[in-house]
Amino acid sequence: MKKIFYALLLMLAVVQVAQAQEQGKFRVGLDAGYAMPSGGGGILFAIEPKYNIADNMNIGIRFESAAMAKNVNVGPASAEASLTASMSYSGTFDYYFNSGSSSFAPFFGAGVGYSSLGSIGFDIDDIEDIEGDADIEVDGKFGGLIRAGFEAGKFRLAATYNLIGKTDLGEGAEIKNSYLGISLGFYLGGGKWKK
Repeated sequence: MKKIFYALLLMLAVVQVAQAQEQGKFRVGLDAGYAMPSGGGGILFAIEPKYNIADNMNIGIRFESAAMAKNVNVGPASAEASLTASMSYSGTFDYYFNSGSSSFAPFFGAGVGYSSLGSIGFDIDDIEDIEGDADIEVDGKFGGLIRAGFEAGKFRLAATYNLIGKTDLGEGAEIKNSYLGISLGFYLGGGKWKK
């Protein structure tokens, strides 16, 4: 137990020494986390190169891949979807609520971009005693994201809601493509918070 306590103290000390960002510097963020679509779950990975336009603002390009399993309701039928992957490309903006006196920085951000959605395969049950498999190709969609979280040193915790339009399957059936992502990550570069 003492080793864990000392390890936590060491991590906190490192986080306090490592600072965050400085105007005119580049940084690259790497995130991994859990994706929560409507009625399912999965994992996500993201890489985001950024440019610090001010000491408390940056713009970037986010490349995110999310692999998810979803439950799809098709009218009276229930369907269990197989794992599907989506890839999104978004221009982003983050604003940090930091006066430069600490390495702890809450932030709020948003972005717009395009999501390339993978095909969805699922088993069909309970449609008038019909059973079978189906694969549906899903077209990509334009969308956006909103996010909030905090950075402590070079580490980042964020909640991101990816706003992606629904896919219409016809005859009143649709798939919800939006999902919430909770991610933990770190970044390289960026300089230091001004003091």
